[in-house]
Amino acid sequence: MGSVIWPSLQRSLVAIIRGIRNDEVEPVLEALITEGFEVIEIPLNSPNPWASIEKAVKLFGDKVLIGAGTVLTTADAQQLADIGGRIMVSPNTDADVISHASSCGLITMPGCYTASEALLAIRSGASALKFFPAGSLGASGIAAIKTILPENAVIGAVGGVSDQNFSDYARVGIRTFGIGSSLYRPGDSAETVRAKARLTITAYDETFGDVHG
Repeated sequence: MGSVIWPSLQRSLVAIIRGIRNDEVEPVLEALITEGFEVIEIPLNSPNPWASIEKAVKLFGDKVLIGAGTVLTTADAQQLADIGGRIMVSPNTDADVISHASSCGLITMPGCYTASEALLAIRSGASALKFFPAGSLGASGIAAIKTILPENAVIGAVGGVSDQNFSDYARVGIRTFGIGSSLYRPGDSAETVRAKARLTITAYDETFGDVHG
């Protein structure tokens, strides 16, 4: 089966809310969605992640894409699909996990760091590539690998990316990002998250204008 296509989004941003507790899901996600985030990832190394993902899907699954991050096994990909998740994000390139997630209809964004990993992810059906950690590769490192990838590959930068450096990536044609610690840290109030989200959205819009992702 081929890949599930990366969605058309107003802003190609994934909010990574690692460490969120179940009781925080509703106010924090509401803040993110109100400010303009359309994709939200709850990593599996958060407290009781499946309960949080299921809650998020029930509350907001009709408005935005809800999914899991740090997905390492086909069983986890299957569970995500079973509870109504839509997007699977992983830190690594595992062909079996990518292809299984795709067969379940999940949007997939596996992590890669090298040209070999990026090409394997694409062959396995990845919807988008998550260059991670982008902070150590840098925009120039990702740009160098980008030259050998298919022209239509969706390339994302995750890890060390924030409202402070969108322009560095924009210069090499990258406009898809996963935003983590600069957006949410465990214990942040919904008000704090809303303020950070507003900064992020404003910076993205100033960098990319009205062109949709």
